Amino acid sequence: MPASDATQRFSSRVENYVRYRPGYPHEIIELLQNECGLTTNSVIADVAFGTGIFTKLLLENGNRVYGIEPNLDMRNAGKEFLVDYSRFTGIAGTAEATALPDHSVDFVTAAQAAHWFDLPKARKEFIRITKSGGWSVLLWNERSVDSTPFLRAYEELVLNFGTDYKEVRHERTTETIHEFFSPTPFHSRVFDNHQAIDYSALEGRLLSSSYTPTIYHPSYQPMLTELRRIFDANQAGGKVVLEYKTRVYYAQLS
Repeated sequence: MPASDATQRFSSRVENYVRYRPGYPHEIIELLQNECGLTTNSVIADVAFGTGIFTKLLLENGNRVYGIEPNLDMRNAGKEFLVDYSRFTGIAGTAEATALPDHSVDFVTAAQAAHWFDLPKARKEFIRITKSGGWSVLLWNERSVDSTPFLRAYEELVLNFGTDYKEVRHERTTETIHEFFSPTPFHSRVFDNHQAIDYSALEGRLLSSSYTPTIYHPSYQPMLTELRRIFDANQAGGKVVLEYKTRVYYAQLS
Protein backbone atom coordinates (compact mmCIF):
# COMPACT_ATOMS: atom_id res chain seq x y z
CA MET A 1 0.00 0.00 0.00
CA PRO A 2 1.42 3.46 -0.88
CA ALA A 3 2.46 5.40 2.22
CA SER A 4 0.12 8.24 1.31
CA ASP A 5 -2.86 5.87 1.32
CA ALA A 6 -1.89 4.37 4.67
CA THR A 7 -1.45 7.74 6.38
CA GLN A 8 -4.70 9.25 5.08
CA ARG A 9 -7.15 6.36 5.40
CA PHE A 10 -8.18 7.30 8.96
CA SER A 11 -8.97 10.96 8.23
CA SER A 12 -12.75 10.41 8.11
CA ARG A 13 -12.72 8.22 11.23
CA VAL A 14 -10.99 10.43 13.77
CA GLU A 15 -14.00 11.13 16.02
CA ASN A 16 -14.90 7.46 16.34
CA TYR A 17 -11.24 6.57 16.87
CA VAL A 18 -10.93 8.99 19.77
CA ARG A 19 -14.14 7.87 21.46
CA TYR A 20 -14.32 4.14 20.87
CA ARG A 21 -10.90 2.54 20.43
CA PRO A 22 -9.70 0.47 23.40
CA GLY A 23 -7.01 1.68 25.76
CA TYR A 24 -3.92 -0.27 26.82
CA PRO A 25 -3.20 -2.14 30.05
CA HIS A 26 -1.11 -0.27 32.62
CA GLU A 27 0.95 -3.45 32.94
CA ILE A 28 2.81 -2.30 29.82
CA ILE A 29 4.35 0.55 31.81
CA GLU A 30 5.36 -1.88 34.56
CA LEU A 31 6.87 -4.19 31.94
CA LEU A 32 8.97 -1.40 30.46
CA GLN A 33 10.06 -0.28 33.92
CA ASN A 34 11.09 -3.74 35.05
CA GLU A 35 12.66 -5.08 31.86
CA CYS A 36 13.79 -2.01 29.91
CA GLY A 37 14.68 0.49 32.63
CA LEU A 38 11.89 2.97 31.89
CA THR A 39 11.92 5.88 34.35
CA THR A 40 10.11 9.20 34.47
CA ASN A 41 13.28 10.74 32.99
CA SER A 42 13.12 8.57 29.86
CA VAL A 43 12.44 10.52 26.67
CA ILE A 44 10.06 8.74 24.29
CA ALA A 45 9.18 9.04 20.63
CA ASP A 46 5.68 7.65 20.18
CA VAL A 47 5.51 7.03 16.45
CA ALA A 48 2.18 7.23 14.63
CA PHE A 49 0.65 8.34 17.92
CA GLY A 50 -2.73 8.87 16.25
CA THR A 51 -5.24 10.35 18.67
CA GLY A 52 -2.97 9.78 21.67
CA ILE A 53 -4.51 6.74 23.34
CA PHE A 54 -1.21 5.02 24.19
CA THR A 55 0.64 8.34 24.41
CA LYS A 56 -1.53 9.32 27.37
CA LEU A 57 -0.34 6.26 29.30
CA LEU A 58 3.27 7.37 28.78
CA LEU A 59 2.51 10.95 29.81
CA GLU A 60 0.68 9.78 32.92
CA ASN A 61 3.91 8.03 33.85
CA GLY A 62 5.60 11.45 33.77
CA ASN A 63 7.61 10.99 30.59
CA ARG A 64 8.65 13.55 28.00
CA VAL A 65 6.96 12.35 24.80
CA TYR A 66 7.37 13.43 21.19
CA GLY A 67 4.34 12.24 19.25
CA ILE A 68 5.07 11.59 15.57
CA GLU A 69 2.02 11.48 13.30
CA PRO A 70 1.70 12.00 9.53
CA ASN A 71 -2.09 12.42 9.40
CA LEU A 72 -3.08 16.03 10.10
CA ASP A 73 -6.58 15.21 11.37
CA MET A 74 -5.33 12.51 13.71
CA ARG A 75 -2.45 14.69 14.90
CA ASN A 76 -4.75 17.60 15.71
CA ALA A 77 -7.16 15.31 17.55
CA GLY A 78 -4.25 13.88 19.52
CA LYS A 79 -2.98 17.32 20.44
CA GLU A 80 -6.44 18.29 21.68
CA PHE A 81 -6.77 15.04 23.64
CA LEU A 82 -3.38 15.61 25.30
CA VAL A 83 -3.61 19.38 25.72
CA ASP A 84 -3.24 19.20 29.51
CA TYR A 85 0.15 17.45 29.31
CA SER A 86 2.98 20.00 29.13
CA ARG A 87 5.58 17.29 28.43
CA PHE A 88 4.01 16.38 25.10
CA THR A 89 5.01 17.72 21.69
CA GLY A 90 3.21 16.70 18.50
CA ILE A 91 5.32 16.55 15.34
CA ALA A 92 4.43 16.03 11.69
CA GLY A 93 6.48 13.03 10.62
CA THR A 94 6.44 9.36 9.74
CA ALA A 95 7.99 6.19 11.07
CA GLU A 96 10.48 6.37 8.24
CA ALA A 97 11.27 10.08 8.72
CA THR A 98 10.45 11.28 12.24
CA ALA A 99 12.20 14.69 12.02
CA LEU A 100 13.88 13.99 15.38
CA PRO A 101 17.64 14.50 15.92
CA ASP A 102 20.08 11.59 15.98
CA HIS A 103 20.24 9.65 19.25
CA SER A 104 17.71 11.89 20.99
CA VAL A 105 15.31 9.45 22.68
CA ASP A 106 15.50 6.53 25.11
CA PHE A 107 12.46 4.69 23.74
CA VAL A 108 10.65 4.50 20.44
CA THR A 109 7.10 3.17 20.74
CA ALA A 110 4.45 2.42 18.14
CA ALA A 111 0.98 1.31 19.20
CA GLN A 112 -1.50 -0.18 16.72
CA ALA A 113 0.54 1.24 13.88
CA ALA A 114 3.59 -0.70 12.68
CA HIS A 115 1.60 -2.75 10.16
CA TRP A 116 1.36 0.49 8.16
CA PHE A 117 5.13 1.12 8.20
CA ASP A 118 7.78 0.44 5.61
CA LEU A 119 9.45 -1.80 8.18
CA PRO A 120 13.05 -1.82 6.88
CA LYS A 121 13.07 1.99 6.61
CA ALA A 122 11.36 2.38 9.99
CA ARG A 123 13.90 0.08 11.62
CA LYS A 124 16.75 2.22 10.28
CA GLU A 125 15.04 5.39 11.51
CA PHE A 126 14.39 3.95 14.97
CA ILE A 127 18.09 3.11 15.30
CA ARG A 128 19.04 6.62 14.16
CA ILE A 129 16.94 8.46 16.76
CA THR A 130 17.50 6.10 19.71
CA LYS A 131 20.29 6.63 22.22
CA SER A 132 22.80 3.86 22.83
CA GLY A 133 21.06 1.18 24.89
CA GLY A 134 17.61 2.50 23.99
CA TRP A 135 14.57 0.34 23.26
CA SER A 136 12.10 -0.02 20.42
CA VAL A 137 8.61 -1.19 21.40
CA LEU A 138 5.81 -2.28 19.06
CA LEU A 139 2.39 -3.16 20.43
CA TRP A 140 -1.09 -4.01 19.26
CA ASN A 141 -4.51 -4.64 20.75
CA GLU A 142 -5.39 -7.82 18.86
CA ARG A 143 -9.13 -8.45 18.85
CA SER A 144 -10.14 -12.00 19.74
CA VAL A 145 -12.17 -13.51 16.92
CA ASP A 146 -13.57 -16.81 18.16
CA SER A 147 -13.64 -17.05 21.97
CA THR A 148 -17.38 -16.25 22.24
CA PRO A 149 -20.40 -16.50 19.91
CA PHE A 150 -20.52 -12.69 19.73
CA LEU A 151 -16.86 -12.41 18.71
CA ARG A 152 -17.30 -15.07 16.06
CA ALA A 153 -20.31 -13.22 14.63
CA TYR A 154 -18.45 -9.88 14.73
CA GLU A 155 -15.49 -11.36 12.87
CA GLU A 156 -17.84 -12.78 10.25
CA LEU A 157 -19.35 -9.32 9.82
CA VAL A 158 -16.02 -7.61 9.15
CA LEU A 159 -14.99 -10.42 6.81
CA ASN A 160 -18.23 -9.98 4.84
CA PHE A 161 -18.41 -6.19 4.79
CA GLY A 162 -14.81 -5.03 5.20
CA THR A 163 -13.46 -3.42 2.06
CA ASP A 164 -9.89 -4.71 2.47
CA TYR A 165 -9.88 -6.29 5.92
CA LYS A 166 -7.82 -9.34 5.00
CA GLU A 167 -5.15 -7.22 3.36
CA VAL A 168 -4.61 -4.65 6.14
CA ARG A 169 -5.21 -6.51 9.40
CA HIS A 170 -2.19 -6.10 11.63
CA GLU A 171 -1.79 -9.83 12.26
CA ARG A 172 -0.07 -9.93 8.87
CA THR A 173 2.75 -7.97 10.54
CA THR A 174 2.80 -9.64 13.95
CA GLU A 175 3.12 -13.04 12.29
CA THR A 176 6.38 -11.89 10.72
CA ILE A 177 7.55 -9.51 13.45
CA HIS A 178 10.95 -11.21 13.59
CA GLU A 179 11.70 -9.70 10.20
CA PHE A 180 11.56 -6.20 11.72
CA PHE A 181 13.83 -6.97 14.66
CA SER A 182 16.22 -9.39 12.92
CA PRO A 183 19.07 -9.96 13.55
CA THR A 184 18.44 -8.46 17.00
CA PRO A 185 16.84 -10.85 19.52
CA PHE A 186 13.50 -9.54 20.75
CA HIS A 187 11.16 -10.15 23.66
CA SER A 188 7.38 -10.39 23.73
CA ARG A 189 4.59 -10.31 26.28
CA VAL A 190 0.83 -10.68 26.09
CA PHE A 191 -1.77 -9.02 28.34
CA ASP A 192 -5.53 -9.47 28.51
CA ASN A 193 -7.66 -6.46 27.62
CA HIS A 194 -11.36 -5.87 26.92
CA GLN A 195 -14.16 -3.38 26.26
CA ALA A 196 -17.67 -3.83 27.69
CA ILE A 197 -19.76 -1.53 25.48
CA ASP A 198 -23.33 -0.66 24.50
CA TYR A 199 -24.62 -0.62 20.93
CA SER A 200 -23.67 3.00 20.24
CA ALA A 201 -20.06 2.35 21.28
CA LEU A 202 -19.96 -0.90 19.31
CA GLU A 203 -21.07 0.93 16.18
CA GLY A 204 -18.46 3.62 16.78
CA ARG A 205 -15.78 0.99 17.35
CA LEU A 206 -16.68 -0.71 14.06
CA LEU A 207 -16.70 2.56 12.13
CA SER A 208 -13.30 3.55 13.55
CA SER A 209 -11.73 0.74 11.50
CA SER A 210 -10.26 1.87 8.20
CA TYR A 211 -11.53 -1.19 6.36
CA THR A 212 -15.25 -0.63 7.00
CA PRO A 213 -17.54 1.04 4.42
CA THR A 214 -18.21 4.74 4.92
CA ILE A 215 -21.66 6.30 4.97
CA TYR A 216 -22.11 6.65 1.20
CA HIS A 217 -20.99 3.10 0.40
CA PRO A 218 -23.86 0.77 -0.61
CA SER A 219 -22.80 -1.76 2.05
CA TYR A 220 -22.85 0.78 4.89
CA GLN A 221 -26.48 0.43 5.99
CA PRO A 222 -26.65 -3.37 5.48
CA MET A 223 -23.53 -3.64 7.63
CA LEU A 224 -25.09 -1.64 10.47
CA THR A 225 -28.32 -3.63 10.21
CA GLU A 226 -26.32 -6.82 10.68
CA LEU A 227 -24.33 -5.27 13.53
CA ARG A 228 -27.58 -4.42 15.33
CA ARG A 229 -28.81 -7.98 14.86
CA ILE A 230 -25.58 -9.39 16.26
CA PHE A 231 -25.69 -7.03 19.23
CA ASP A 232 -29.30 -7.83 20.09
CA ALA A 233 -28.64 -11.56 19.88
CA ASN A 234 -25.61 -11.44 22.19
CA GLN A 235 -26.00 -8.51 24.58
CA ALA A 236 -26.34 -8.98 28.32
CA GLY A 237 -27.50 -6.02 30.37
CA GLY A 238 -27.32 -3.84 27.28
CA LYS A 239 -23.66 -4.55 26.60
CA VAL A 240 -21.35 -6.88 24.71
CA VAL A 241 -17.68 -7.58 25.39
CA LEU A 242 -14.87 -7.16 22.89
CA GLU A 243 -11.90 -9.17 24.08
CA TYR A 244 -8.30 -8.38 23.12
CA LYS A 245 -4.82 -9.74 23.55
CA THR A 246 -2.43 -6.82 23.91
CA ARG A 247 0.79 -8.01 22.29
CA VAL A 248 4.03 -6.20 23.08
CA TYR A 249 7.34 -6.73 21.24
CA TYR A 250 10.52 -4.99 22.39
CA ALA A 251 14.24 -5.00 21.71
CA GLN A 252 17.41 -2.92 21.68
CA LEU A 253 17.90 -2.55 17.95
CA SER A 254 21.36 -2.49 16.45
